[in-house]
Amino acid sequence: MAFAQVALDIPARSLDETFLYQVPQRLENRTQVGCCVLVDFARRPCVGYVMGLAADLGDEVDPACVKPLRDVLAEPYFDEAAAALAVWTAREYVAPLSEAVRLFTPPGPSPRLIKDPAGVWCLERAGTGPVDERWAVLAPDGRDYTPPARAAKQRAILAALRIGEVRVAELGIHIANPLPSLQALERRGVVRIELRRRLRGEAARSGQCAQEAIQQSGYVAPADDIQALTEGQRDALSAIREAPPGTAVLIDGVTGSGKTEVYLQAIRRVLSEGGSALVLVPEISLTPQTVARFRSRFGSLVAILHSRLGLGERFDEWDRVRAGEARVVIGARSALFAPVQRLRLIIIDEEHESSYKQGSSPRYVTRDVALRRAELVGAVLVCGSATPSYEALWLCGSDPQRWRRVKLTERATGQPLPAVQVIDLAAEFHIGNKTMFSAALKGALLEVVQRREKAVVLLNKRGFASFLLCRDCGFVPMCDQCATSLTYHARPLGLLCHQCGKKYPLLTQCPACKSPYLKELGPGTQFAEEQLAELLPPETPIVRMDADTTRGRSGHESCLERFIAADHGVLLGTQMIAKGLDFPEVTLVGVLVADLSLKLPDFRAAERTFQLLEQVAGRAGRASKDGRVIIQTYWPEHPAIRAAAAHDRAVLIKEERIVRAELGYPPYGRLADVVVWGKELGDVVAHINAVALALREVLPVGWQLLGPSPCALAKRQGDHRWHILLKAPPRADVPGVLGPFVRALKRAKGVKLAVDIDPYDMM
Repeated sequence: MAFAQVALDIPARSLDETFLYQVPQRLENRTQVGCCVLVDFARRPCVGYVMGLAADLGDEVDPACVKPLRDVLAEPYFDEAAAALAVWTAREYVAPLSEAVRLFTPPGPSPRLIKDPAGVWCLERAGTGPVDERWAVLAPDGRDYTPPARAAKQRAILAALRIGEVRVAELGIHIANPLPSLQALERRGVVRIELRRRLRGEAARSGQCAQEAIQQSGYVAPADDIQALTEGQRDALSAIREAPPGTAVLIDGVTGSGKTEVYLQAIRRVLSEGGSALVLVPEISLTPQTVARFRSRFGSLVAILHSRLGLGERFDEWDRVRAGEARVVIGARSALFAPVQRLRLIIIDEEHESSYKQGSSPRYVTRDVALRRAELVGAVLVCGSATPSYEALWLCGSDPQRWRRVKLTERATGQPLPAVQVIDLAAEFHIGNKTMFSAALKGALLEVVQRREKAVVLLNKRGFASFLLCRDCGFVPMCDQCATSLTYHARPLGLLCHQCGKKYPLLTQCPACKSPYLKELGPGTQFAEEQLAELLPPETPIVRMDADTTRGRSGHESCLERFIAADHGVLLGTQMIAKGLDFPEVTLVGVLVADLSLKLPDFRAAERTFQLLEQVAGRAGRASKDGRVIIQTYWPEHPAIRAAAAHDRAVLIKEERIVRAELGYPPYGRLADVVVWGKELGDVVAHINAVALALREVLPVGWQLLGPSPCALAKRQGDHRWHILLKAPPRADVPGVLGPFVRALKRAKGVKLAVDIDPYDMM
């Protein structure tokens, strides 16, 4: 008799363990780890996932007391290693087990349990699942068959099929209601009607059928595809090859040092040995350039998984991965959980990016979960960045058994890093320059246009102006759902909340004092675009790239295509232009205001500012021409600015090490953020105080609890938000303390609670 450990698809922390069910003999051949099953729980049918199988229970459990599985609803979605990773993720990030398991199921909403017309329970997946098309194929005896004289439709169908196979839907375009005639021909053995899988989107465009991809399982790239490597690239590739399974390699390479080529050659070796690879990139960096480089090497073995694909397209790509047809998976954060077969290499490009932190439960850190998956499946983790996170650098020094660091100090082209000039905006103002462009940046932009070259200009603030201000009384319009000011947009004209997306009409007078004197302050990319158009010659192409211009599935692609197609011009945008873009014609980078992120209430503000400046500076001078960078700032003496100007992160780390060590911030301590929110402020404050009081009683000696206090963004989408911050020693078992506490916590009506282990954003 067999037994199954089943994780119920019920998102509740109180159900954070598996439940034991008996496997009936009729289901033994179909029940595997990863299967979706139908079980009885609390006197009602429920969906669950098999997390483990056992042949017997020992002497502790009476088999007669164990309920049987009712049915198997779907084939396996994941394997034993994935099941173990789901359990680890749920525990490590204090999340319901069902939410961790869902990471490994097909893309799309959770399935619903429904009864079909025959009364049989089955799964219904909204908008996902394979799509089959009917094809009409001429049978061997079909060429000699002559339809009756009056069967005009049959004659037309046979005339088409004698040329080639045809989809039934295509026949219907030219022949009205062809199905009855097709079925009549099928009964006579003249025609076969076959169901064939139709692939959507990326899978359909891969250029080869699934069978051809399988036949390429021993793929080796042609020798002429392989570029000559620099000494640093060879060292990095050797480090990856020599790394034991379950360990990590950090490639610390300057911008343009050829990290992607290292990834490609490491993947080539893995494929030649029969393995597969997983490449994670920030969603913002998943550009056609990135995809094209991998497709040019590995063809249809590449699958793409990210949120800009349609639901059906994502399912088809996911299914190709599960079937082993795609062995190089490229995607954003969630692609980490794709059902890759024989996974031997996991790559996290731009490892420092905050987008690798999941914002909803389970709130995992991609780097840490990826290393755990590598340990479970025997893969090597490779993290690459020109500006690695402080935590990754610290791991290389504190855990040398599992982490190795390789430096790439030179660009692959041999070009030097661009020279950086820092402009003090306060000094510019004092000499009478009241525009957002310093004299140096104006001159440099005009020179670039005259030389028919390209420039990149960064302003990490979209919209026309950050806020409106009444010059009579100081009133600033605020969102009625969020504790934030409204951003003024000129196209389309109006006010917009960048937190909840709510739109407001433009004010013509102050609601507080009725004054008509409303001033736009804090210029954004829309305003900068207008200023650039006035500064540069009229025919200069200016491409603005921000969240407003890149909405929709092809927004990023269209902006980049316009910039690539122009023989010269300016790419103006927010942080999305700072990473992953390789334009050889760019010789100038300008940063309009480098201080925007320095003022945020976040201990990582300086680190993130340096990373952004260093990344965007790296867009200049990547080919044969030297690059130049101009950084405008009101705080030129700040360590982050000085570090970016010198291309030397040690300038910043020297300061950060002292501050973080004294305050116990990562990597010299471990954090957890407990957030409570709700519609009624009194309920939220009462509950967070009760939670803090109870938590202080169970904390180990030496741990700190800060708060309760309002979040930096104290109201969002109508909810009041308070939090408490837990500080613990490095590598402390924070989930081991918070997990049991949260599970035992009595829920309060009208409020919600979330736990964020190792938070990246405490706003």
